[in-house]
Amino acid sequence: MGNAELQSIHVHPVKAFRGTSPREAVVEPWGLSGDRRWVLIDDGGKVVTQREQPRLALAAAELVPGGGVLLSAPGRAPLTVSVPEPVGTVTVNIFGTKVEAAPADEAAHAWCGDYLDADVRLVHMDDPATRRPVDPDYALPGETVSFADGFPLLLTTTASLDALNSLIAQGDRAHEGPLPMNRFRPNVVVAGTAAWAEDGWSRVTIGDVPFRVAKMCGRCVVTTTDQATAERGKEPLRTLARHRRFGTSLVFGQNLVPLSTGTIRVGDPVRVLG
Repeated sequence: MGNAELQSIHVHPVKAFRGTSPREAVVEPWGLSGDRRWVLIDDGGKVVTQREQPRLALAAAELVPGGGVLLSAPGRAPLTVSVPEPVGTVTVNIFGTKVEAAPADEAAHAWCGDYLDADVRLVHMDDPATRRPVDPDYALPGETVSFADGFPLLLTTTASLDALNSLIAQGDRAHEGPLPMNRFRPNVVVAGTAAWAEDGWSRVTIGDVPFRVAKMCGRCVVTTTDQATAERGKEPLRTLARHRRFGTSLVFGQNLVPLSTGTIRVGDPVRVLG
């Protein structure tokens, strides 16, 4: 594969908000430390993402010491939210799975609700080791995940994005490209591979940390949302539908599950073991 390496790391402390790009990150069994431990829910307990609220692309969340988050958004004063006290949980419906989570304080609910002009609450996954199993069709016993869509980490490659953008440029929505990688909201971006090489991977190491490749990542409408403006287009789903359809899924990227813990760093070598 040549000299593949970790080009960038992305942590999204609140699901659907803009995240951060640290130079290194601790890999925990359920994902990168601090990634998607917080999520918004509606008045019925259902998770709220950019699928329903594209304006979440313009809101940002940064980790603060102790696991809390600093929220910011256009037209809003920033707000620091602490990890909730362990006084009880609410039931969260994430894509049909019921998960318990601890509600943040009223100030956090009000801040998020005012920004979206919607009845939402901010909740925190207090115990990721037990709260939410990985999809049993693709999991090993005991594997758990944060509020990520389904798996602890999402990997993408720069070569595949270049190939996808070449295909978009040939299509009838060429003016929508080229797309940046943040459309796909990955955790780890790998440079130095061939385009679509990741389709054939089953096991990789990033630095010293081994991962298994659980499944291809099927993509949704969030990828059509400009992360800088919150406006929606047709790409990349139109081009993925023509060139990257696997069964019923339009695929870009691979879902990873850590096989052990450790720290990954930008520039780490990426090796394919199988």
